[in-house]
Amino acid sequence: MNGPTRIAIVGAGLVGRRHADAIWRNPGADLSAIVDPSDEGRQFAAQHGVPCHGSLAELFAADHPDGVILSTPTPLHVEQGLDCIHNRCAVLVEKPISNSAEDAMRLVLAAERANVPLLVGHHRRHNPLIQKAKQIIESGAVGAIRAVHSQCWFYKPDHYFDIAPWRAQKGAGPISVNLVHDIDLLRHLCGEIISVQAQVAPSSRGFENEEVAGAVMRFDNGAIGTLTLSDGIVAPWSWELTAREYPVYPATSQSCYLIGGSEASLSLPDCTLWNQNGKRDWWEPINATTIARPSSDPLDNQIAHFLSVIAEEAVPLVSGREGTRTLSVIEAIQKSARTGQAERPMTFDDAPSVGVAI
Repeated sequence: MNGPTRIAIVGAGLVGRRHADAIWRNPGADLSAIVDPSDEGRQFAAQHGVPCHGSLAELFAADHPDGVILSTPTPLHVEQGLDCIHNRCAVLVEKPISNSAEDAMRLVLAAERANVPLLVGHHRRHNPLIQKAKQIIESGAVGAIRAVHSQCWFYKPDHYFDIAPWRAQKGAGPISVNLVHDIDLLRHLCGEIISVQAQVAPSSRGFENEEVAGAVMRFDNGAIGTLTLSDGIVAPWSWELTAREYPVYPATSQSCYLIGGSEASLSLPDCTLWNQNGKRDWWEPINATTIARPSSDPLDNQIAHFLSVIAEEAVPLVSGREGTRTLSVIEAIQKSARTGQAERPMTFDDAPSVGVAI
């Protein structure tokens, strides 16, 4: 490929602008266009001297970038992704990949049939911290994973909902908006989740969404996982406040993931390994070793990875199938909270039964 890889961004909101910053920081990438019909989108494009189009149809009629990033509302992802696939353009779609796993499967299978790269923006997997944690687990230092706990507690202020009233409406609660990140990392680090049982508590502020959620998860390797989630608790235990990934969040020294194994346990994101030097005994002293790892912006790393996939030098770290599997777990949690029963996440083996063409 001659010259920089040309990337268009669809949706110039907060997330789209962060992607634009990451593109500008990469000398091998060029922000070739913005697709956004809003006045704010046009102003952003004009400010930076970038062409602006009102739709993907306009973009592809005028140009053909090497890749497209979809930073649009989730209900638009599937149809916009299909437009990119029809135009044989690699696409990175923000998480969650779709409103439903069934629709996501339709997008994934279309991309696979057309042999067009489809990536999902679960950017935390591109954090060197997570890559180091994955190496530690795969090295056998933790042993067989037996239990996992994820804690995601924070307080969203009232003005968060005032400026965007849809955030208080059904379907935009912390399970859909926030937990999808944590579920993706739990799957990535600990294995597939094969069943969930969940409960939720309603908003104390009178919103339509849940404010507290908890779930028990069974992994295919036999491990049991627990999680708790709330956007109405003042607390230091969430990825945002512990990982130092995005400076807008004040950092704490706490951890939010605990991974327990037969040989040791690992806390994250402090990346501390707790073991007893081979003598496993609750009366023996336990050692804590904080493991060094490099630090870099996962959004920058995700852009660099997208360029490598476009150049056919790498396969997607978070493929469309991976994004769909994560969304399926979220759907199972939501369904279990309604039914009170343990629920199994949908898999691609279920596709024919739900009417998705293979």
